[in-house]
Amino acid sequence: MQQNKSKFISNHEDLEVYKIAFEAAMEIFKLSKNFPKEEKYSLIDQIRRSSRSVCANLSEAWRRRRYKGSFLLRLNDAEAEAAETQVWLKFAVKCQYLNVDLGRKLYSQYNQILGLIVIMTNSADKWLLKKN
Repeated sequence: MQQNKSKFISNHEDLEVYKIAFEAAMEIFKLSKNFPKEEKYSLIDQIRRSSRSVCANLSEAWRRRRYKGSFLLRLNDAEAEAAETQVWLKFAVKCQYLNVDLGRKLYSQYNQILGLIVIMTNSADKWLLKKN
């Protein structure tokens, strides 16, 4: 699933990768409500923060398309946060806060997110705003 610029993309919310990341972050938010209270200031906060940060960094990357370095930096940050979210998902499964099948589904979604971010990174020049 590649990002395709032939469809008009007017803002970051039109990006396929953003849509997938947002839905995954909302699913994590919903599921983490059932994690034990003692995880509130550790696993719950961390997994919510990293999953949301993927979206925030994609939004920032979109707005920094005038400068390749800034654009790539934010994509790199989004990629790192997606990978961090995968780590927290593994902890949630190992601690038995998430069942294995649900953990695998979410982990797979983050693999898809990571792949789309890498595609954007590798084709950064296509995404940059043209200078007049």
